[in-house]
Amino acid sequence: MKIILIGASGFIGSALLQEALSRQHQVTALVSNPAKIAAQANLTIVATNVNDTTALTEQLRGADAVISAFSGHAQADVYEYYVKGVQSIIAATKAAKTDKKSPRLLMVGGAGSLEVAPGLQVVDTPSFPEQWKATAEGARQALTLLKQETELNWTMLSPAAHIEPGQRTNQFRLGLDQLLVDAKGESHISLQDYAVAMLNELENPVHTRQRFSIAY
Repeated sequence: MKIILIGASGFIGSALLQEALSRQHQVTALVSNPAKIAAQANLTIVATNVNDTTALTEQLRGADAVISAFSGHAQADVYEYYVKGVQSIIAATKAAKTDKKSPRLLMVGGAGSLEVAPGLQVVDTPSFPEQWKATAEGARQALTLLKQETELNWTMLSPAAHIEPGQRTNQFRLGLDQLLVDAKGESHISLQDYAVAMLNELENPVHTRQRFSIAY
């Protein structure tokens, strides 16, 4: 499958890149700094500016799917940067039609918009870390933007509350809009297993025009 991976050098994007390549997909990595990624078989590395929607559209054209691991963690105005970038990615994916068909869009989401109780999302709980709030609210707005789309074939995968490097176990649970926790009330997933779930969804679509979640 021909995949465009936006943000392939990032925390989650790098795990998605390795999982996609391990499955023999043809991957084009769109990154702001190509020097951050080493050359590999089946990999094309391209510099991009996600906010240049016209140029991004041409970079996405011809792909079977676009996986976006775009985020604004390192920016001063995280929320505005995040939302503006997502708007451009959505617009470019819709415009990058081949034979009147746009690529499928799979987006890395956040855990902040998952519910811990009916009507109460993680980001709105008193204990949510202030330093992550802007990022979480940006990811929540990204989900809102996706839900407004009527013609785009999209999917978002929200990770567990804690996502960190670990093992590729291929043993995890999937949910929808609720935060998944284990018997101890904790919510964890490894980067590697998150990537497995995303690529599984790419290859065998189950959550079309839906957000789903993952945890152990």
